[in-house]
Amino acid sequence: MSEAATLRGWGRRHAVLAMCFLAMFIAYTDRVNISVASVAMREQFGWTQTVKGLVLSSFFVGYMLFMVPSGWLATRYGGKRVLAISVAWWSAFTVLTPWAASLSIGALVAARIGLGVGEAAVTPATFELFRRWVPETERSRAVTRFLSGIPLGQIVGFMFTGWLTSRFGWPISFYVFGAIGFIWTAIWLAQINNDPARDRRVTAPELHLLQERKGDESEAPRIPLRTLLTKPPVWAIFISHFCSNWGLYLLIAWLPSYFRDAMGLSFASAGVYSAAPWLAAFVTGNLAAMLADRAIARGMPAHFVRKLAMGVALLGFATFLLLLRDVNSPTMALTLVCAATGALGVSWSGFAPNMLDIAPRHCAVLIAVSNTLATIPGVAGVAVTGWLLDRTGSYSATFVLTAGIAITGALVYFIFGSARRIDA
Repeated sequence: MSEAATLRGWGRRHAVLAMCFLAMFIAYTDRVNISVASVAMREQFGWTQTVKGLVLSSFFVGYMLFMVPSGWLATRYGGKRVLAISVAWWSAFTVLTPWAASLSIGALVAARIGLGVGEAAVTPATFELFRRWVPETERSRAVTRFLSGIPLGQIVGFMFTGWLTSRFGWPISFYVFGAIGFIWTAIWLAQINNDPARDRRVTAPELHLLQERKGDESEAPRIPLRTLLTKPPVWAIFISHFCSNWGLYLLIAWLPSYFRDAMGLSFASAGVYSAAPWLAAFVTGNLAAMLADRAIARGMPAHFVRKLAMGVALLGFATFLLLLRDVNSPTMALTLVCAATGALGVSWSGFAPNMLDIAPRHCAVLIAVSNTLATIPGVAGVAVTGWLLDRTGSYSATFVLTAGIAITGALVYFIFGSARRIDA
C-alpha cells in the first residue's frame, strides 16, 4: 500500500484545501450576486439589455488583465500572501458596489473592474499552493473540490441574493457577502502557512509525502516558460478551457434573466431556479473527480481519463443546450439546464488538473495564462449575449452559438490533449 493511501483522515493539506475552497466560494457569491440584483437594478435605473451586458461583462476586464501578473506574484511571493490580499481587495469592492451604482454607470463599471482585479489571483495562487500541498494521487479531487466553490458559491449567491433582494432591496447582498470575505482573510492569515515545511501542525508522515512528491523538481533542468507556450498540449488546455468557460459565463451571467424574462418567474423564483443547476455541477464534478483519481490509480492512462472527462463535459453540455431552445415549461427548462451544467462540471477532472499533470513547476503562471484566455468569454460572450437578445428577442441564437463553441473545444482536446509531463 502506498504512503498516500495510509494517510487517512484530516491532514493539514486538507485544511489548506478547505480554505482555498472557501475563497473560491466567496469569490463566486461576490461575482454572481449582481446577476440577480441586476434584474432589479435594470428596472430601477432603466438599463437596456446592452447596458446590462456591459455592466456584467466589465468585471472580466479587470479579471483578465491582472490574471498573469497574479500568477507571477504567486510564484514569486507565495500563494498565501497573494490570496490574502486578493480576498480583502475584492471584498472591499463588493461593499462599494451599491454606492458606485448610485453615482453613475461609469462608477459601477469601475467598481466591477476593481472586483475583477481582486478575484484574478484566486486560481493562480491556489495552484501555486497545490503544487506544494497536494500529492499527485489526490490531484483530481483537490482541484475539483477547490473548483466546487464555483457551483456552491453560485447556489448561495443566486438563492440568497434573490431572497435578500425581494425582502430588503438589492444593495444588502453586497454588504453581507463583502463582510464574509474580510472574516475569511483574518482566519487565513492566522491559520495557513505557504509551505508545509514551515507548518508546525503537519505530521511527519504527511510532510514526508509532500516533500517526496517535490523531490524530482529541484534537480531537473527548468524549461523556459516561452517554450512551454509553444507546446500543443498546453494549447489544448487553453482552448478547451476557453470553450468550457464560454458556457460557464453564459450560465452565470444570464440564468436569472433567462428564468425571469423567458420563463416569467419572480425575482425570488428566478434566483432559486438559477441556483439549482449548480448543485448538479457540484455533484457530478466531485463524482467524476473521485472516479478519475481511482481510474488513474488503477493504471488507466491519465490522458485517456482527461479526454473522457472533456468529452462528457463539452459534448454533453452542447447537446442539452440545443434541446433547451424550444422549451416553454419552467420545469423542463430547469431539468435541461441542470443536465447541461452537470455535464460542464465533469470538465474539472479534464483540463483543470491537466495543467498540474504536464507542468507542475510552471502551473501558477500557465493556469493564469489559461484563465486569461478563458476570461475572454466573460467579456465578449456575456456582451454578445446581451446584443443577441436585443437583436433577436430570444435565447435560441445564443444557445446554438455556445453549443458550437463547446463542440469545437472537445475536438481540439481530443486531438492535441496529453498528460505527459513537459516541463522537465
